[in-house]
Amino acid sequence: MRRTLVIIVSILVSAVFLVLALRDVPLAEVWSNIQQANPVWIIISLFSVLAGNWTRAVRWNGLLDFKIPHMQAVHMMNITFLLNQLPLRAGEVARSLLATRSGVPFVTAATSVVVERMIDTLFVVIVLTFAVSQLPTAPESITRIAGLFGIAVIVAFIVLIFFARYPGVGHKTLELVQRILPFLKRLPLAKLLDNVLEGLKPLTRWRSGVHAVVWSLISWAFSFFTFYCLQRALNIPELDPNVNPLLMSFLGVGLAAFSIAIPFTAAGIGPFELAVSEAGRAAGMQPNLATSLGFLFHGVNIIGYAIWGGISLLAMGVSLSELMNAPKEAPEGTS
Repeated sequence: MRRTLVIIVSILVSAVFLVLALRDVPLAEVWSNIQQANPVWIIISLFSVLAGNWTRAVRWNGLLDFKIPHMQAVHMMNITFLLNQLPLRAGEVARSLLATRSGVPFVTAATSVVVERMIDTLFVVIVLTFAVSQLPTAPESITRIAGLFGIAVIVAFIVLIFFARYPGVGHKTLELVQRILPFLKRLPLAKLLDNVLEGLKPLTRWRSGVHAVVWSLISWAFSFFTFYCLQRALNIPELDPNVNPLLMSFLGVGLAAFSIAIPFTAAGIGPFELAVSEAGRAAGMQPNLATSLGFLFHGVNIIGYAIWGGISLLAMGVSLSELMNAPKEAPEGTS
């Protein structure tokens, strides 16, 4: 009953966002644009999706001190992205459980996933801050606010890493803030701080920290390249020469990354397309091209995850049904 309810809600949420994405662009026109897309650039983008997963596997394995054989880590990452197309992103839990096959404790693997999310969130915020500041139509006040917000996020992340290295300082700082603002004592901030600092511990070590940052940059570069390939597939640089393809890649990928944070959707369908469409409109792209790009980008990602994830399921000898039940098998008290 619960699973059926989740599926129904996910379909409804996706439908609402799809209506918003297609509010002034006929679906037939979107489909026509996609049918005319250059297949060579689409094939290149599919391999770019694989390269992105491969580099993310390298980053993840580094956070685990390379305890997992490299190809096994790649297969686990491919399976993660396949299962993440389901509501509530079940792939992350499945990956942590698969890691236990290589002798990695579930909690350790789950913590490494949290570190990944923190790094990716920081990176996306920085990219979006830069992209918004470069929009030709952005008011100066918005540009200034975006810049200050980006700096604030970077500073906050550095402070958290410092606290992870010296947790005593972090707790003393929290106690000071709670003395100034007594009402904060009602919230479980100490426990929350411990959880965050525990997740950031790998970044306090020079080797693992540099490894995570470098491979994050490489993996996101492949995401931007995938998006650029699909702009070329739709011939957008020629049809809409006023749009900066690189800026559009930053803005489109960044907003799409935030859109998948909405848990109750069918494979992220709806919010993803709307995010890319709005990014295109903000960058001055023709609405029909922006919406078509959103559908094509999401479609290539889903197809890519299905192909590479399916191959990895066969390589690891696990079934999809087994992994779909992974959240139920997770040890209690872990996340």
